[in-house]
Amino acid sequence: MKLAEALLLRADANQRIRELQARLQRSARVQEGDTAPENPTDLLDELTRTVAEMTRLVKQINRTNAQTPFDEARTVTDALADRDALTAEYGVLIGTINFATGGGQPQYGYNASPIKQFRAINVAEVQKRADDLARQRRDLDTRIQALNWTVDLIE
Repeated sequence: MKLAEALLLRADANQRIRELQARLQRSARVQEGDTAPENPTDLLDELTRTVAEMTRLVKQINRTNAQTPFDEARTVTDALADRDALTAEYGVLIGTINFATGGGQPQYGYNASPIKQFRAINVAEVQKRADDLARQRRDLDTRIQALNWTVDLIE
């Protein structure tokens, strides 16, 4: 199995767990005289099996990522950490831009005394940096995704 396939199966298992949670909640409590829409014991058994399968996949994915070279200096795990760092920095910059340009700032009522505010950052420069980070992240993510379809999952 390729790494990309395991990633898809992991996503499916996560979705299945969320669905089982909702089904369990609907079946966990009933009014006196009613019956649960589904057998909670059967759902709990399915949850246990699905979590075990997801755990197995996560371990194999992690093992594969840690042992697979991404480039001359990094493993796939390293590249994923770099992608996460790009995502985090981009998010902070975009949040800062939104705040500086009026998004996210509190609106004052009619009786509030107006206080003059100004931007303490150069929005254009910060936006340029954010755009560069977004491009770097897209490029890195594309390379990671391509590699995922060529790497065999380590059992």
